[in-house]
Amino acid sequence: MPATATPDTRSAVDEATSTADAWVTIVWNDPVNLMTYVTYVFLTYFGYPREKAERLMRQVHEEGRAVVSTGNREAMEVDVQAMHSYGLWATLQRGGQ
Repeated sequence: MPATATPDTRSAVDEATSTADAWVTIVWNDPVNLMTYVTYVFLTYFGYPREKAERLMRQVHEEGRAVVSTGNREAMEVDVQAMHSYGLWATLQRGGQ
């Protein structure tokens, strides 16, 4: 995938990823980051619409975690590193687990 791929392009690629190869990026709740900041990260990095970004932020806050992206392992490693660069606690795991 070219480095200039947009999140929308990556989403199309992710949909083509088989379940066996699917990995997820999980963002975990933390006592440091404000809910507005977490929403901002989801809006700017993933390009999610405000409603989806706020829904994911609420899930992180209320349930302690949220799956914020799905795809192949390499793409999810990039997303996890990006979340770390924003100061969020994130991990990856196989999608079926």
